[in-house]
Amino acid sequence: MHKTSIKITSEKLDLQECYDFVTADSCGGIAAFVGTVRNDTQNKKVDFSTYKPMAIQEMHKIAELALEKFKIQKIAIHHAEGMLQIGEIPVIITASAKHRKAAFKACEFAIDTLKESVPIWKKEYFEDGEVWVNAHP
Repeated sequence: MHKTSIKITSEKLDLQECYDFVTADSCGGIAAFVGTVRNDTQNKKVDFSTYKPMAIQEMHKIAELALEKFKIQKIAIHHAEGMLQIGEIPVIITASAKHRKAAFKACEFAIDTLKESVPIWKKEYFEDGEVWVNAHP
């Protein structure tokens, strides 16, 4: 039985896919984090670039650490790459555990660690220019 689902894709991310992956009869709680492109300015677009082999490797490490550290049953970490519009989803993390607190903590750990250590870069495009955004929270 696989305990992790890791994905980087240019296709639209699917919350139901992540939820279904972590669902288990032995779990009393499922937590989810869904990141969205926010509307800081009109007509903003965001481009996510990755060094995919290393990003996938680092995401696997995060998932394994979360499984060990928080005693969760399963975790899914999916990230988009390419150009996204306001309201679209660049990242989904779901985790399941016997008790809800572990699932919540695992999701928070996973998104915080992902932003610190995974080679995914974000460039924001505005009507009057563009800017690379620091990947850290």
